[in-house]
Amino acid sequence: MEFTRRDTLAIGMGAVAITVLPFRVNAAAEEAISAFTGGADIAETGVTLIAPEIAENGNTVPIGVEAEGAVAIMVLAMGNPTPGVATFTFGELAGAHSASTRIRLAGTQDLVAIAQMADGSFAKASSNVKVTIGGCGG
Repeated sequence: MEFTRRDTLAIGMGAVAITVLPFRVNAAAEEAISAFTGGADIAETGVTLIAPEIAENGNTVPIGVEAEGAVAIMVLAMGNPTPGVATFTFGELAGAHSASTRIRLAGTQDLVAIAQMADGSFAKASSNVKVTIGGCGG
């Protein structure tokens, strides 16, 4: 097989994109966390994140989050091109500080839930979900 200069450039650019893309996605997730928390410390307890260990299809992955005393909970899919999945906000009259939904995952990755508590502190939970069939572009 003979490669032209154009083929070589295309392969090289593809290799660079594959190498750099995970760093950009991770940076976007870190920026979202920083914007939500304002750079405050995050405790590792106080939030319950319910997600399947193995998702047969990345197009519809059921998740649930709960944090007693939370005013807001942000859910991030760390491996998605756009990591912000949802932000749930709870008012004073909320009967429960929990939410559930179905999300789309690009592939096997970590899910992170960060809760802002009523006293201004933050708590975090994470879970790894193995996806057998990708949803976002997979």
